[in-house]
Amino acid sequence: MSETAVDLDRRRFLTGTAVVIGGIGAATAAVPFIASFQPSARAKAIGAPVEADISIIEPSQQVTFKWRGKPVWVLRRTPEQVEALKASDGPVLGDPESQKSEQPEFAANPWRSSKPEFLVLVGVCTHLGCSPSFRPLPDADTGADWKGGYFCPCHGSKFDLAGRVFAGVPAPTNMTVPPYKYLSDTRILIGESDGGSA
Repeated sequence: MSETAVDLDRRRFLTGTAVVIGGIGAATAAVPFIASFQPSARAKAIGAPVEADISIIEPSQQVTFKWRGKPVWVLRRTPEQVEALKASDGPVLGDPESQKSEQPEFAANPWRSSKPEFLVLVGVCTHLGCSPSFRPLPDADTGADWKGGYFCPCHGSKFDLAGRVFAGVPAPTNMTVPPYKYLSDTRILIGESDGGSA
């Protein structure tokens, strides 16, 4: 064999080795790049379900929790407030059966909640995202026939104590009921229901 003759076996070995080493290097370099597409621990914490202690809430009192950067209200309704939601002389509602509104399946009822006593709502108006104020009693903005609910001061939208929108106001749908589930009689988990998480 001459000194200039090509050693094919050696060439194949070197080519194969270079391909394997190059592939390992590319895969190693890709791992941190692909990992950078995963949500950060902070982002995961913001979207995670939130546990809320509802034992601290007095009748006709509302407490605010935070979930996904939004206020979530938990209202403990009195028996009279629950009964008022079924009254036929109540306000004319835009979506009384919650057909066009966002809520878990278990909240498709007149009180829009798992248990009539506790209402859980995302505290954002469905018109332009303002935060309505809780008005359990009549005042100058709501009128004498007001049975309690939520009034949005931005454009005058009104909602009853189940977050159902009044007809003829700017807000198009009822306020959103987030997924939640009871962990016990005194604690709920906002952001996750028995049907899954949001």
